[in-house]
Amino acid sequence: MKIEIAYALLEEQFLFVEEVAEGCTIEEALAQSKLLQEFPDLNTDKVGIFGRVANKDQVLHPMDRIEVYRPLKVDPRDRRRKSVEDERKQQKLSN
Repeated sequence: MKIEIAYALLEEQFLFVEEVAEGCTIEEALAQSKLLQEFPDLNTDKVGIFGRVANKDQVLHPMDRIEVYRPLKVDPRDRRRKSVEDERKQQKLSN
């Protein structure tokens, strides 16, 4: 059956169409994927199917798209806190 495996860097996206056996899990599909041939040291700990986080032992269905997620560089909460702090500093300077 056909599935897709997606991975994105900041400036480039990769989408591989793969042929896997019925009953194949995410982990099995990744192990034989072109993605890991291209990026052998890629961390595939966090994955999902169509935007939903999934366990690697999940069985795939035809045309599922496995998405390999990169770790966040900055925690979104920290980014928001910094943004609010910057806004407050700007307001104090303009007063």
